[in-house]
Amino acid sequence: MYVQVGGFMAEVNMIQAINMALAQEMERDKRIVIFGEDVGKNGGVFRVTDGLQDKFGQERVFDTPLAESGIIGTAVGMAYAGLRPIPEIQFDGFSFLAYNQINAHAARIRNRTRGRYSMPIIIRMPYGGGVRALELHAEPIEGMFANIPGITILVPSGPYEAKGLLAAAAEWDDPVLFLEHKRLYRAFKENVPENRYTLPIGKCRIAREGADVTIVAWGAMVRVAENAANELRNDGISCEIIDVRAIKPLDDKAIADSVRKTGRLVIVQEAMRGFSASSEIAARIAEKALTSLRAPILRVTGYDVPVPLPKLEEYFIPNERKVKSAVLDVMRY
Repeated sequence: MYVQVGGFMAEVNMIQAINMALAQEMERDKRIVIFGEDVGKNGGVFRVTDGLQDKFGQERVFDTPLAESGIIGTAVGMAYAGLRPIPEIQFDGFSFLAYNQINAHAARIRNRTRGRYSMPIIIRMPYGGGVRALELHAEPIEGMFANIPGITILVPSGPYEAKGLLAAAAEWDDPVLFLEHKRLYRAFKENVPENRYTLPIGKCRIAREGADVTIVAWGAMVRVAENAANELRNDGISCEIIDVRAIKPLDDKAIADSVRKTGRLVIVQEAMRGFSASSEIAARIAEKALTSLRAPILRVTGYDVPVPLPKLEEYFIPNERKVKSAVLDVMRY
């Protein structure tokens, strides 16, 4: 694919935006290498890396064996040697096999060496459900990794966000987990600058300003929140939507500032409810902005069960109806 455009803006989907970003970062920094299962010749299972091997050669874009622990372990060694690897885990659930390398090595190297070494690794990973995939192919896993000190977790909500956050991650000297929601890959297109740009890591985006209730979401749930807010507008309810962008570092100040304005908070996440990113956000707002709340914090989440197979998947994933119901509940309190 390797997207090239002739103007200053390109209307692209998220796959194309990430492909553009990867190509630009490889042109900018010769230390960047891309590898993973089928990312080279075939361009990845979702074709995100399509055309990059043809452009940059097999030494910089190459396929690996089906061994996630080996993929991330290789990335750790490459980063030690001065490269800036961008490995891909083909599906979210396969990251469980690499958890030891991520937690026990990549995330700890800066602390272990007292700052002498850093780990500039971007681990790209398609994640999340809604595409009727098999077991271990639809896991919302941000909470499982968010507890690890030393790791950064970015979750873009669309093409523009994906390109800018990926470019920023390429300058980051600590390991980044870059979560790309499968349902967003081809869901819609946006105008994305052709030239390189970065978006700040650790800063939320106000996706929509509002006065009555704050809805916090990330990844595919941002669009769900926006659709619900459109319906709630007909009921005279003004929703402020916060796109988290980074689960870690979490911009809790921006969320708290919004809650102080609206007095109400609904958190929307696809992942399971217990011990999750939404739990952490709720706890921090209770610490920082409790006296501003006019109603209890409500969460719209997946259930504390394994992600169901396709016939029940839509019951698991939060939708506009559930978000709207939660907002109406906090407004009635």
